[in-house]
Amino acid sequence: MIDRFLSPFPRMRAAFDTHTGDGLASAATADVRASMPRDADPRAVGGMAVPLVIDLDGTLLRTNALLESLLIYLKKNVLGLFRLPFWLAKGRANLKQELARHAPVSPAALPLNEAIHSFAAGEKAKGRAVWLATAADRSVAESIAKRCECFDGVLASDGHTNLKGQSKAERLEALFPSGFAYAGDSRADLPVWSRATEVIVVGGSAWTRYAASALRKPMRTIPTPSRLRALIRCARPHQWAKNALVFVPAILSGAITETTGLVASIIGFAALCIIASSTYIINDLWDINDDRRHWSKRNRPIACGALPISTALVAAPLGLAAGLALGLAVSVNVALVLCVYLGLTLAYSYSLKRVPVLDVTTLACLFTLRLVLGIVSAGVFASPWLLSFSMFLFASLCFAKRYVEILGFAARGEQSVASRGYQAEDAPLLVALGLSTGTAGVVIMVFYIIFDAFHRSFYGNTTWLWAFPVIIFLWISRIWLMAVRKKLNDDPVAFAISDRPSIALGGAMVAAFLLAWSGIFA
Repeated sequence: MIDRFLSPFPRMRAAFDTHTGDGLASAATADVRASMPRDADPRAVGGMAVPLVIDLDGTLLRTNALLESLLIYLKKNVLGLFRLPFWLAKGRANLKQELARHAPVSPAALPLNEAIHSFAAGEKAKGRAVWLATAADRSVAESIAKRCECFDGVLASDGHTNLKGQSKAERLEALFPSGFAYAGDSRADLPVWSRATEVIVVGGSAWTRYAASALRKPMRTIPTPSRLRALIRCARPHQWAKNALVFVPAILSGAITETTGLVASIIGFAALCIIASSTYIINDLWDINDDRRHWSKRNRPIACGALPISTALVAAPLGLAAGLALGLAVSVNVALVLCVYLGLTLAYSYSLKRVPVLDVTTLACLFTLRLVLGIVSAGVFASPWLLSFSMFLFASLCFAKRYVEILGFAARGEQSVASRGYQAEDAPLLVALGLSTGTAGVVIMVFYIIFDAFHRSFYGNTTWLWAFPVIIFLWISRIWLMAVRKKLNDDPVAFAISDRPSIALGGAMVAAFLLAWSGIFA
């Protein structure tokens, strides 16, 4: 089907075929398909006769240096946002220079596109001149060039001239009048490619690849990972399992069998999933540097460069708007609960997660807000026992999460948890707090059964509900047993949905509820 669609556009087809090659590394180091005029001299356009010029953002780097500096700057002082318009008034080059001065990025932390780096190093080893030309500030460009050790020279913005597009094209043409090969990634590079003797497209949109191929110059494309897949990973759809708590109030009250309550709960669930995923993206943007120092979080899409910061900055607000619109479609109260959830999540990401114990309390509140959303969506009775149980149960799980993080950092010789307020010596305290809150949750479940569930006509035989405290006790004990044995991953909930004993306990709880609801063996 793709063949039929692209057949009228041979140049676009050539770019597509090249883009879907056999892999990132092979495309950079082996022979890459090129569209070359028959009378072209290969050494004049692709050999050693012309230097290789490489762009920085989105090409050599799998990120954008300007946006990296901006995030660092705002994290240090969010009120500094008001200084940006004054810097920008003097030109984009001045803005880049000021950000580089006030919020310098660590060149070692920025993710390289290893395919391009290897390609440049290979060409340098063959004796070819290799240059770095970028619109980023010179201080940033020179630090990256020093890290890579394969560049003969650097061209960059200097605080007065923004070396981008036409400006970069003119500078390169003047410097290399005999021609040059240029590797870039966006439509801003089209003026440069129009002056180059060889076009190298790194990733880029379909439109960019097509426009580059229309220049009718020798061209090669080097693919990059799918942004859509990276965005989905960043949204963490596996975490939506936590949002199933929205249905619990409707289930326990019997409203789940009513069409109105069921539909409202489904919409509330969908709205929460979208907002939660958007906050995950915001959190990953905010914690990008801390995540890069974490043994597992460094592989998150934004931290490793698979998802561009620019894409994340667009996706997050769109997701928040869509989620709030869905919530408002149910009721104003649902939208208000979603706003509280959003505000508390952002407060947690910005500062609360660095305060020991308060961070866990905040996370427990966020879990409990899922129940509150379910109560408001379905319009059912808000059981204080159920909400109290939620606070203690999820506090125990969050303490387990922090305990595992402390063990992980301690195993690597670090005495403190990055971006947290915990020290290695806090581990015994977290075990004590986690077990005590978990036990309190079991006790509160007993009170819920006695003072709430027994008085509901919804249940046919409440005797089966006594299985709940036993099952919850067994599950909390297993979570902490695995944590102490260092077999629990960073997320207890993610562990639970893949752990067979936990799944079996969950199935037993569902069976006990169905028996209590149906009244069988009454």
